[in-house]
Amino acid sequence: MSGTLLIKNGHIIDPANGIDTVADLWVNDGRIAGIGSFEGEQPDQLVDATGMVVCPGLIDMHVHLREPGQEWKEDIQSGSRAAVAGGVTTMCCMPNTGPHIDHAGIALQIVARARQVNLCNVHPIGAVTKNLDGKELTEMRELSRAGCVAFSDDGLPIWHAGVMRKALEYSASFGYLVIQHAEEKALTKGGAVNEGWISTQLGVEGMPTVGEDSMIARDIMLTRLADARYHVAHISTTGAVDLVRRARSEGLKVTTEAAPHHFALTEEEVLGYNSDAKMSPPLRTEADRLAVVEGLRDGTIEVIATDHAPHHEDDKRCGLSCAAFGIVGLETMLPVSLDLVRAGALTMSDMIAKMTCNPARLLGLDAGTLSSGSEADITIFDADATWMLDRNKLVSKGKNTPWHGKQMTGRVTHTIKAGRIVFSDGVVHE
Repeated sequence: MSGTLLIKNGHIIDPANGIDTVADLWVNDGRIAGIGSFEGEQPDQLVDATGMVVCPGLIDMHVHLREPGQEWKEDIQSGSRAAVAGGVTTMCCMPNTGPHIDHAGIALQIVARARQVNLCNVHPIGAVTKNLDGKELTEMRELSRAGCVAFSDDGLPIWHAGVMRKALEYSASFGYLVIQHAEEKALTKGGAVNEGWISTQLGVEGMPTVGEDSMIARDIMLTRLADARYHVAHISTTGAVDLVRRARSEGLKVTTEAAPHHFALTEEEVLGYNSDAKMSPPLRTEADRLAVVEGLRDGTIEVIATDHAPHHEDDKRCGLSCAAFGIVGLETMLPVSLDLVRAGALTMSDMIAKMTCNPARLLGLDAGTLSSGSEADITIFDADATWMLDRNKLVSKGKNTPWHGKQMTGRVTHTIKAGRIVFSDGVVHE
């Protein structure tokens, strides 16, 4: 975009550069021009951000866009619209599409389609194994050259220890991250919710915490052996957080992310057979929720990511046991995460870092900063604005959210991509 944009009098928070101040932010020709007064400059556009937080565009490193193959649930255009409505300017999409992102052609197709939509950056995450069957490795280096920024079979665990070892060794040869959906299927198969009193009360099969913990313990040993980079997706248990904390204290290259639902909600949300609270890993106990919050607070968990998983209504309204796993999250990530700030678990800067510079660093992305000369991807939000979430007003095609009818605090006012305002006043500008 050509021209000059002035974002005036906002509370600028840029954790990558240690900036936390009220000032003006200037954008010129789609790039950050600088912070402060520019004598004599007259902007082409002005945004008054008084009382608002101005930060780098949010990054969500764990999103399911469903394209190609399940476009009735979500597609790159609808997912991009939901992203910018939630302040997200960069997202990484998981490979459990149809066909899967297990060869370069599909990755290139996704990159090209995202550029055509031109609302936010979309980076594919390549499959670790062909057809996500856990048996034969993909051409991971070729996938990286086609635009993939990490590797995962997310939705399915990499269940075979030998295959996982080879994947870690292969990805380590060029420094990429392997992201694991940590679940030992022999322990969790058939489960719909967390194993415990709630599953017993509902009369449905449960998924024990050891199903997550045991897979992570195995993978940490393999990571140590391969000297590789390993990342736990959507961590949810006390034991898992402890395992990652100990691995990091040893200096292993182990990282993890938390989804907002796992630090905000507990298994009690599924009472009444609420399928909109069914996800994998499932919502856990209050003790597990607090362990995830503590992991975020002490830095064990470096990233907040949504695991945005849109589904058609038919996939959710068929009984708890057979309902699809997953909820939408792009439009609720910010307000739910702001509860951590209000509770004193995180500072505003720490929260923003977990959604900007931290995921950018893990994935090697040129994003997540307001440095002079960087692409002007910017999010502006009112941390105190209150609103009622109506699933029918979500921008995403998916309406499967456990926050329907609940009051949210914190709302995006503007999303700016490469200097262009792509969302403002509740409207996506395509």
